[in-house]
Amino acid sequence: MSSSGREISIEQAQEGMVLAQALNDTSGAVLLAQGAILTAANLTALRRRNVERCHVVMDEAPDPAAQAHAEQERARRLERLAVLFRATPPGSAGAQLLALLQRYRQGSSA
Repeated sequence: MSSSGREISIEQAQEGMVLAQALNDTSGAVLLAQGAILTAANLTALRRRNVERCHVVMDEAPDPAAQAHAEQERARRLERLAVLFRATPPGSAGAQLLALLQRYRQGSSA
């Protein structure tokens, strides 16, 4: 397998995979840089942007340290949401928004 990786569909991409090439949108703007580790949140965002394919590094096993870092980052972002919405009354529109944002950050389908 080449060092540039292998092209796969976004549906085949999994959390923890490493991009072998940067992902660009149709105007050329970088969505994710080369070497980025795919997370559930950015896979969801890529699917929403109708990105169909990506190049991932396939000749190495997923790095446990990188996966642990991605999980720590996800937890940090969830904690930040809790701080931002700390005064939100239960059952309010803000609480509904918080629930949607938490599901998004966790990589769950809304």
